[in-house]
Amino acid sequence: MLDFDARIDSTLFSSAKGARELYERFSTFMDRFYVGRWKRWVFIEPFSEAATIGLGGLILMLALAVPAFRETADDDWLKKSDLAVSFLDRYGNPIGNRGIKHNDSIPLEDFPDNLIKATLATEDRRFYDHFGIDIAGTARALMTNAQAGGVRQGGSSITQQLAKNLFLNNERTIERKVKEAFLAIWLETRLTKNEILKLYLDRAYMGGGTFGVDGAAHFYFNKSARDVNLAEAAMLAGLFKAPTKYAPHINLPAARARANIVLDNLVDAGFMTEGQVFGARRNPAIAVDRRDENSPNYYLDWAFDEMRKLVDTFPKSYVERVFVVRTAIDMNVQRAAEEAIENQLRQFGRDYHATQAATVVADLDGGVRAMVGGRDYGASQFNRAVDAYRQPGSSFKPYVYSTALMNGFKPTSTVVDGPVCLGNWCPQNYGHSYSGTVTLTQAITRSINVVPVKLSIAIGNNPKNQWEAAKRGRAKIVEVARRFGIKAPLPDTPSLPIGADEVTVLEHGVAYATFPNKGKSVTPHAVLEVRTGTGDLVWRFDRDGKKPLQAIPASVAADMAGMMSHVVSEGTARRAALDGIPTAGKTGTTNAYRDAWFVGYTGNFVCAVWYGNDDYSPTNRMTGGSLPAQTWHDIMVAAHQGVEIKDIPGIGAATKLPAPAASAAVTANGAPKPPDIKPGPPPVLTKRGADILVRVEKLLDEAAKTAAKTSSGDPAKPVKPVSSSSATFPDSFAAAAPGDAAAPAPPRKN
Repeated sequence: MLDFDARIDSTLFSSAKGARELYERFSTFMDRFYVGRWKRWVFIEPFSEAATIGLGGLILMLALAVPAFRETADDDWLKKSDLAVSFLDRYGNPIGNRGIKHNDSIPLEDFPDNLIKATLATEDRRFYDHFGIDIAGTARALMTNAQAGGVRQGGSSITQQLAKNLFLNNERTIERKVKEAFLAIWLETRLTKNEILKLYLDRAYMGGGTFGVDGAAHFYFNKSARDVNLAEAAMLAGLFKAPTKYAPHINLPAARARANIVLDNLVDAGFMTEGQVFGARRNPAIAVDRRDENSPNYYLDWAFDEMRKLVDTFPKSYVERVFVVRTAIDMNVQRAAEEAIENQLRQFGRDYHATQAATVVADLDGGVRAMVGGRDYGASQFNRAVDAYRQPGSSFKPYVYSTALMNGFKPTSTVVDGPVCLGNWCPQNYGHSYSGTVTLTQAITRSINVVPVKLSIAIGNNPKNQWEAAKRGRAKIVEVARRFGIKAPLPDTPSLPIGADEVTVLEHGVAYATFPNKGKSVTPHAVLEVRTGTGDLVWRFDRDGKKPLQAIPASVAADMAGMMSHVVSEGTARRAALDGIPTAGKTGTTNAYRDAWFVGYTGNFVCAVWYGNDDYSPTNRMTGGSLPAQTWHDIMVAAHQGVEIKDIPGIGAATKLPAPAASAAVTANGAPKPPDIKPGPPPVLTKRGADILVRVEKLLDEAAKTAAKTSSGDPAKPVKPVSSSSATFPDSFAAAAPGDAAAPAPPRKN
């Protein structure tokens, strides 16, 4: 053992000694390369730092490149965006197309030379010289934009734009630009320059629902891309930047101005001389007039998104990419919705300071019959009915009252309308007044704010801790809203019961179909039937779609319908009343009048209407009972033409709805006759109007004094003095109604 221990000690000592000698020899060798003083700081240190930073940069680029290259994981990445859909209305009539239906029959060499040159001069002059990213062009664009104080030139190459079209979307984020750059380099390694240019010309969106220059040439000029002249080629090349803004069928002057810029680019790039483009300047392209070909573009965009998600559920072995889809849209209702919104905004939008509106009409199966996502699709393709999240205000309260009824309350249950606070938040009714003890029916009819908050506390059922009770109550309300079909985030805030959380028009509107559906919620959908281009049935909603779910008991849905019918018959939405058609719904108005809603339903359809501004600026005292209720009325009148009127469970067709007064007029079948009022300017007395009233008062006083003097000697003809206190003025000069109250009649023009 001593010998073994000695051998171990000797081995360790020898190893350490050898290592020390090896290190000394290595140090002696490296001393030969030592650089000191100024040479070290001029050469060695910068090189070392550059190597370190470069290694870190490579690691960072690899991390950024991984998400981009995941987009190319599919072997059929080139066919990823090949989906082409022809849409039909519910009766089988064509209404439009979406997607990319490629026309590969025109090889690149058959495209006119002036079209190729116009595209390269405008989009990417150094296309054949760079590796996918034009560094010089990007730097030039940055300098030009910096000097102009805004975006004047784009820095993306044709390859980058193709990468965006094939793999990415149009969101303006740094992440997308990074992915775009990596994918552009990847495309350059996979395809030749001519293949990239051909794909770009075939797949770029060109406005009017068309993709590719050949489709655009047929749409705008009724000819093949092979046959376009220089003026037409310049107009087509100008569409790549902003196809909707410069589409000639929407704005021909803007399209021609853009084409003139393209001609300038041809000269600046040296592709043509001024003499060669002179004829095109003097004789600009003439586009086919397609102004009357109004497609339901907001609806088609949404339906195409739904179709893309649906195709992903098809078996992987299914390779078909061209479909014919029958949708739920009714073009008569669609046109009525578009006209109703445009008419109201044209007449009263300026007075109310409202610039945008959105609406959704659906049947009780969830099939969307009409959708308007904004006032003008040509000006903005943002779909406010699907993508905009806005506060619903009091139109959210039916979810609260439904939750209360599911937790032991009844329509006749009473709640004290009085002060309540949750922490430092104390909700107020309009006018800072209270009504005392009211029933739930009275509370929803008059759109009282305090009652839903008190209900959230009562639902929580925790007498010892009001704050905790309200929190638990709100959780139950959110759960019920989810059952209705609301998928918006709905964060937990004390003001949730009075509609402070945001929802979309589509979800909110179709969720109301739960009430006339005996408590069953449905899924909003556009697609009814999918067939291949050869007519083979692939998918059908009634067979393969999502089935209705029992969200609330049928008895609760009937009670809610009865309560909400009072909102239309005698509450804040009297303008929405329909002759002979049982109607129920709820208005909604948010803080500072930023959003105005009316969501209502009959036994046949449900419809949601929203008015407001994209920048969230306040409207001029617009309430849910004004333009939204009137628009809803106009749309639903058209929707019920030629339709068998159905009952709403809880409101029979023969049920006499409560009238606002004993003398209120009713129709022959007992339904209340809607008030003979039309939407008008906000009920606000202007300074000019007040001055006129003062002058009228003075004239009346002077006339009364004169008449009194004239008749003073004739006791048989006494004249009663007329004063301002006895003068009668229009009802609209009275105090303004609450935020959700029916707006008074419009003031007369002076």
